[in-house]
Amino acid sequence: MKSIIVISDTHGNAAAVEKLYPVFGECDLIIHLGDTSSDGARIRSAFPGKVRLINGNCDIPRLGEDEIVLECEGVKIFACHGDRYGVKRGLQKLAEKAAAEGAQIALYGHTHDAREENAEGVALFNPGTLSRYAARQSYLYLAVYNGKFTGKIVDIS
Repeated sequence: MKSIIVISDTHGNAAAVEKLYPVFGECDLIIHLGDTSSDGARIRSAFPGKVRLINGNCDIPRLGEDEIVLECEGVKIFACHGDRYGVKRGLQKLAEKAAAEGAQIALYGHTHDAREENAEGVALFNPGTLSRYAARQSYLYLAVYNGKFTGKIVDIS
């Protein structure tokens, strides 16, 4: 089994990010879905070799990738920030893109709303935000094993 911690939209809230360092130390992979990828770069320095950074619409400089497709334990995962797929207006374009990539999971941020849905045969997960201005701060714990997965949105606020 592999564990993946997914965060998004940290917007410079180092205190919330650092609160997760014990969890980061125990997981196999960390994915930061953008806004602000410089927070992700600090995580990458602290946990080398286990961080993937995605660029968000607020990321200047752009320190990561615009989107990624990765396979872990037989599960294909598509990850992006979400703005390019209009996720504030709906998830259909994102679901279609993930399905076209052959992904079982799509990870996205941008909306600051933690959500779990299914569309086009794809599980869509938004970990929420770690922004200091959010009423609810959260991340996603994703466990994958032998072609199966389960995700849990975890509140830290």
